[in-house]
Amino acid sequence: MESQTLLVMTTLPDPDSAEHTARILVEARLAACVSVLAPCTSVYRWRDAVETAGEIPLLIKTSREAYPRLEQRLRECHPYELPEILAISIESGLPDYLQWIVRETESSKTESVEKPAS
Repeated sequence: MESQTLLVMTTLPDPDSAEHTARILVEARLAACVSVLAPCTSVYRWRDAVETAGEIPLLIKTSREAYPRLEQRLRECHPYELPEILAISIESGLPDYLQWIVRETESSKTESVEKPAS
């Protein structure tokens, strides 16, 4: 059986952009929760050179249903040319917490938030 919930990981260049991105995702109901972690150092190869950069990791809790919209929005607002976006299936966890993630990212709630008031 496929998991309904995902843990999505990404990194941002600074605390302000990390918190701003987290808020965008939660307010749009694309994520139930985003944990903004402590700064880290990333070492990576980019355009044939080894680079080192300080980054802020994000742990994004979302549903499989919301993931395509989350990925699209994250790509739109991410400052990197090629952002790290990794989605990992959550195979087990506290059932009530996992259901909360699904409820908070339901498309019906997202659509009702996006519709203008009559």
